[in-house]
Amino acid sequence: MKNPQNLPRFRLTLMAAAIVFAAACGTTAPTSKEDSATVVPKPAPPPVTNVVVESEIKNEPQFAPSLLAGAQDAVMQRERRDYAAKAAAPSMAMGMMTREAYVMPMPQPQDREAYAHLSDNPIHRAAEQPVSTFSIDVDTGSYANVRRFLNEGRLPPTDAVRVEELINYFDLAGAAPNNRETPFSVQTELAPTPWNTKTKLLRVGIKGYLPQGPLPPSNLVFLVDVSGSMQDSNKLPLVKSALKLLTRQLKANDRISLVTYAGNTAVVLEPTSGDQKSTIEQAIDRLDAGGSTNGAGGIQLAYQQAEKAFIKNGNNRILLATDGDFNVGVTRFESLIDMVKEKRKTGVALTTLGFGTGNYNDQLMEQVADAGDGNYSYIDSLQEAQKVLVAQSAATLLTIAKDVKIQVEFNPAQVSEYRLIGYENRALKREDFNNDKVDAGEIGAGHAVTALYEILLSGEGGDSVDPLRYSKKSSFAAPGVGQSGEVAFVRLRYKRPNESTSRLIEEPVRREQARNSIAAASESLRLGAAVAAFGQKLKGGTYTGNYGYNEIATLAKGAQAVDNSNSVGEFVRLVGLAQSLSAQVSVAPTPQMIE
Repeated sequence: MKNPQNLPRFRLTLMAAAIVFAAACGTTAPTSKEDSATVVPKPAPPPVTNVVVESEIKNEPQFAPSLLAGAQDAVMQRERRDYAAKAAAPSMAMGMMTREAYVMPMPQPQDREAYAHLSDNPIHRAAEQPVSTFSIDVDTGSYANVRRFLNEGRLPPTDAVRVEELINYFDLAGAAPNNRETPFSVQTELAPTPWNTKTKLLRVGIKGYLPQGPLPPSNLVFLVDVSGSMQDSNKLPLVKSALKLLTRQLKANDRISLVTYAGNTAVVLEPTSGDQKSTIEQAIDRLDAGGSTNGAGGIQLAYQQAEKAFIKNGNNRILLATDGDFNVGVTRFESLIDMVKEKRKTGVALTTLGFGTGNYNDQLMEQVADAGDGNYSYIDSLQEAQKVLVAQSAATLLTIAKDVKIQVEFNPAQVSEYRLIGYENRALKREDFNNDKVDAGEIGAGHAVTALYEILLSGEGGDSVDPLRYSKKSSFAAPGVGQSGEVAFVRLRYKRPNESTSRLIEEPVRREQARNSIAAASESLRLGAAVAAFGQKLKGGTYTGNYGYNEIATLAKGAQAVDNSNSVGEFVRLVGLAQSLSAQVSVAPTPQMIE
């Protein structure tokens, strides 16, 4: 204990008061059964003036050390009694003790997951805005993330649902081209909309060329977040297992580097031949989590390693595995995106693999991959890691077309209204379509991409948007086209991986292509419609009316043959989970309820 002469006056006063109070509150034990109900107060203690000693400072009393220690003990005992009283759970109301149990609210884990807010694409009148332009998106992270929420027994936040990523989780685009001269095929199809008898669904499907035989050599940098937030079992331990799955697919002409970041960055493994699997796996096994998260520093170091081992005409790519919780270094969202956009000029792509819950930054993961000419996947299980890094390794690792843009021009003589389902964060200006400086999406080997438009044909009735009072009827159509059977004209622009000038593909959509019923449509369109309805319903169902989960599941089951990986069976199960969770009504306790 410190010298009592150095104690501040207020502490001395408090201790003295505690002695007096403790003595005044003391009781004597009952002496017999008959006296057990009687509480006899102790006699008042003698005055404490005899414990004051002379102070070296004028007019400041000092207490004897023995009684100061006693005062400290009295205060500690009093605190113990208070704590024990709370633990025994008697509550006090209006100054009176009651027999009610006092329930302390349990602290809840803070949910800091980040999602970009995107409003649904609106309905457009074709006579006023006939052209729709957007960049393709092959990301699938939203589907696996939605699955994670449903498997946890809760509906996903609406902003976590990107409908196009749910649709593109499935291979719906039909046959791939036979050669790489045109790196992808294009299919279009029209059929009635399941949730609206007045409208039709237009499917635009793209299927990437899948090379036969071995892929070109890969220069891969595993960039792994080893910060403290990655300690959970669904984060770093899952990352390590996932990277080992990919390592076992590598060949001798592949090169692997391993870079980590936490508060600092480090090169754990210099570029190593892919056949040195034991060396690579040992480096992965040594990874451990702890510290803050300097993600930007890690990205910079990973690009340095990728450039150091660059393979000309090979696949040069960084695989970033993280929960996206960057908290030191460059943390501003826009600055990180700008940095990645600048680095992609080196010819190194960046793919993001998202892990974990609670602090997951979906917005950053999706946008960084887009800026880095890569793709984004969310890994919620080892099975998903197997799908992304093994079964679909060619699509994940090898780009066959870049800056792919879609532009659909609707014929106002045939189409009254249209809306694009999903792709809200991929919209482009009309003039961006022909501008080769504008970045767009990439297609990997064998990738399937599907875009769905809901359109209202002219004369069908059921318009959602009133025509403008002062607008004129369209007169800009090319001769002979306005009244023809062309519903729309689809244009696609793309660049080959090593080229800077885009190429053009054009495809008309004719009214006679329309099927009479959704049952007569292809399985690809039926399954795509079911997944689109599910995604829209999770987002609030603004445009799906009363179309319910039972109808969605039935439609999907009828299209199971299009899928050879049992993904449709899992999808139907997720639809059932969402239906059950939507029917539940739960009221979370609030502080006011507890009080």
